[in-house]
Amino acid sequence: MPKQRITKEMVVDAAFEIARNSGMEQVMVKNIADKIGCSVQPIYSYCKNMDGLKQDVIEQVNRFIQEYVVSHINKDDLFRSTGKSYIQFAQEEPHLFRIFILHQREGISSLNDLYQSEANPHTAEIIAKELSISVERAKQLHLNMLIYTIGIGTIFSVTTPGISTDEIYTQQEVAYEAFLKQALGNEE
Repeated sequence: MPKQRITKEMVVDAAFEIARNSGMEQVMVKNIADKIGCSVQPIYSYCKNMDGLKQDVIEQVNRFIQEYVVSHINKDDLFRSTGKSYIQFAQEEPHLFRIFILHQREGISSLNDLYQSEANPHTAEIIAKELSISVERAKQLHLNMLIYTIGIGTIFSVTTPGISTDEIYTQQEVAYEAFLKQALGNEE
């Protein structure tokens, strides 16, 4: 039987699957080698250190969540459905959600920095147009909902047996209504 050629893509994909099923703490050379069905040597040849491999996994998680959210949003209710899709993701993929939320972000020293690095730059413009508010108010509304959704999604992803999705969505809607009222009230 010919020897299987192990590629970096195979290593990263195996590490991603391990992280997805068991969490980033289980992404270890031995576990990756077992998943691929090889010795640890090919893994070491692609991974100078585990930090680099884990960064590759984080990048794959970020791509995965972006694709997930895009495929789960309602184009007619973009803003609300985006938040709900993140909560749904937290329920369906709790390990990946925690990796997405908890990975180190460099160069962030303010909430504005976080917003600039994490949010689509056109979202505030879309919200402003839909709600007839200023782009600045729309950014604040969006930032408030991002912070709230990250928080409640994190709670959702770490509770066992788990809070019901209805309760989470209801609480998210209450927060949206409060933040919206604040944004609309500040426009007057």
